[in-house]
Amino acid sequence: MSATLSLPSRFARNRVSTGGAVLLFVILLAIAVQPFAGTDPNAIDLLALNAPPSAAHWLGTDGVGRDVLARVLTGGALSLEIACGAAALSLLIGFAIGALAALGGKAADSAVMRFVDLVMTLPPVVLLLVLASITGPGIGATVLVIGLLSWPVTARMIRARLLELRERDFVIASYGMGARLPHIMRRHALPNCVDILVVTATLQIASNVLLEAGLSFLGLGVPPPAASWGNMLNTARSTAVLVQYPWQWLAPSIALLLTTLAINFTGDGLRTALDPRSRSR
Repeated sequence: MSATLSLPSRFARNRVSTGGAVLLFVILLAIAVQPFAGTDPNAIDLLALNAPPSAAHWLGTDGVGRDVLARVLTGGALSLEIACGAAALSLLIGFAIGALAALGGKAADSAVMRFVDLVMTLPPVVLLLVLASITGPGIGATVLVIGLLSWPVTARMIRARLLELRERDFVIASYGMGARLPHIMRRHALPNCVDILVVTATLQIASNVLLEAGLSFLGLGVPPPAASWGNMLNTARSTAVLVQYPWQWLAPSIALLLTTLAINFTGDGLRTALDPRSRSR
């Protein structure tokens, strides 16, 4: 006798993923509350340069007297904004290309997949740095660079799903009634790929947070004075700061670690919950 479990129930069975979702909720709540806290992340306090954690500044200040906690939370909001925007761009490109390959015929499939193979053979780190150096630093440029880097895997997964879907009777009937490719993609392909897109988006957001931090650390992402976990670590990279003022690099490092872990755990839980094999016990 098998009982069908709902999506929340299947997700809740994985305690690690549930813990990750709770942690992610706490992080997002803290980031959302920051604008109402009344602390300007770019405000300079010349009387509190490199101040240690205290009642006035819970995580201390940096070398020019800016509140570290405010900058960590503001930087988290910006990092997640960039990561989500890049994931959305990547999923849009990946879905369109994967659907075109699967539903556009043999010639389109061959041409598109050879292009995907070509993109996947390029060294991702080198390609990332080249694109970032071309576009220059900036929020929009960072979203564009990261989004253009991570779509090939999504395209392959979408193609694999739709190769099986295109043989279904309702898709064949739609073609027989004169439906064109955009209609097939919107009416049949997209609803049947929602699970892939949701899980891929979640895992890509975690990866994109790390990519954005890396680019900002190298000076190719979010430009100062805007706060980002990457450029905060770049500011604190000197030996004197590492040894004498550890709160300046520990705070963004721990925030980066906890956020990526929480998103990854949540994504793993969603992947398991959306797996058809987990719907019955």
